Amino acid sequence: MVANKLKELRHERRMTLDSLAQAIGTSKQTIHRYENGIIANIPPAKIELLARVLDTTPGALMGWESENKKSIGNLPMLGEISCGTPRFVVEEQDGSYSSHTADADFCLRAHGDSMIGARIYDGDIVFIRSQESVNDGEIAAVIIDDEATLKRVYYYPNEGKLVLSPENPKYAPLIYEGKELESIKIIGKAVAFQSAIK
Repeated sequence: MVANKLKELRHERRMTLDSLAQAIGTSKQTIHRYENGIIANIPPAKIELLARVLDTTPGALMGWESENKKSIGNLPMLGEISCGTPRFVVEEQDGSYSSHTADADFCLRAHGDSMIGARIYDGDIVFIRSQESVNDGEIAAVIIDDEATLKRVYYYPNEGKLVLSPENPKYAPLIYEGKELESIKIIGKAVAFQSAIK
């Protein structure tokens, strides 16, 4: 049951009701209600945020999977990827990070704030599964003229258009059409992320 697991993980991480509440942007009373089952249907966005802060997975928090699944193996860190204007990504290994998903092939460090609506913050580790295309609306690592960015991808095949959309209203979508599409290469899908704040 999520209530019991939430309380257990909070105690293991030595977090108070107040500190957990502040970390996910809610009140101490709301966390208390989560932990006592008074609020049984916790919003999915809050489940993801709680899992992030408690360094676990939403599945483990909900009791759908064992928490030991969160650390499967080490993946190479290939540098930084922009969460703003596309910028050069350093394709040199910079250590490795434990992954809680078996689907990832490498990881990149997020730089910038254009994906904060997807809860990907500056400095976070983004786990990428290598693939040359993603489904409409999925978040991908994209190379544009040898520069890299992390964006949500939308296809408009009838218009011959590709839109790379940020998750921050401060930034406009990046739109590519016609021959511009030749400079675009998807290198992988973002399958998980790890907070830079421990």
